[in-house]
Amino acid sequence: MTDTAPETSGSYRAGFLTFVGRPNVGKSTLTNALVGEKIVITSPKPQTTRRAVRGIVHRPDGQLVIVDTPGLHRPRTLLGERLNDVVQQTLSDVDVIAFCVPADEKVGPGDRFIVEQIGQFPRPRRIALVTKAETVGRDVLAQRLLEVDELAEWDAVIPVSAIEGIQLDTLVRELIALMPESDPLYPADMITEESFEQRAAELVREAALADAREELPHSIAVTIDDVVLRDDGSTREVYANIVVERDSQKGIIIGRGGERLRRIRETAQRELDRISEGRTILSLHVKVAKEWQRDPKQLGRLGF
Repeated sequence: MTDTAPETSGSYRAGFLTFVGRPNVGKSTLTNALVGEKIVITSPKPQTTRRAVRGIVHRPDGQLVIVDTPGLHRPRTLLGERLNDVVQQTLSDVDVIAFCVPADEKVGPGDRFIVEQIGQFPRPRRIALVTKAETVGRDVLAQRLLEVDELAEWDAVIPVSAIEGIQLDTLVRELIALMPESDPLYPADMITEESFEQRAAELVREAALADAREELPHSIAVTIDDVVLRDDGSTREVYANIVVERDSQKGIIIGRGGERLRRIRETAQRELDRISEGRTILSLHVKVAKEWQRDPKQLGRLGF
């Protein structure tokens, strides 16, 4: 990485934004699509995102720093409370809030709750996005846009699809126009602040979430013990732990004869190879931290 900033001419704008909405409305998928590379993991399970992750979008006339956060929700555990705290802090700091509603679901009480929450932060500009636009026909999409428009006063209401790339260029133009005039905030070749270790932990968790299906999505955390660069200079050995809350869950993750843990390792290692400049060798262990979602000390050790 270099410290070279992008060349600018005329009015250059740069600032911070965050996508908010109920869990699983496509915020992380949209972040990855705009950045152009997977920097945050995705899953159909709610509360997949657990901390603020910054992704950087570069254009000739501006720079967007997307702060991907957990979904706002009514918390049931101490972890849930801390995830909401992450969102609240982010909302107070960004320049633009983009409220997201999926096209294939009607606007409901959860959406209205979130609009009320973001209304408590008067400084950021606000836009509304109807995500997953590819999943419905024109009539349903038009109805959803009307429902969202009536929720609040917005600077813009835009239908988008991260999967099909619908309106993403329009979205970027609108967002840059709402940002303050500024010099670039990050070097031109930087797409995230995340370290390799942080990205590795999340990719392992994504693989575990995908394979464990509905059995224990919120009980999984991942830590990295060490990353060792071999003498060849291009092979990384990654030593990671999948942390669960109970002994019975440890058996679920390992699977019969270690089959599930092997699948998780293979899936995660393929993803690690994508973000590494060379080959990776992943070693996985499963550990138990009793009721870690409700234990302040355990949460602290796991980085929450």
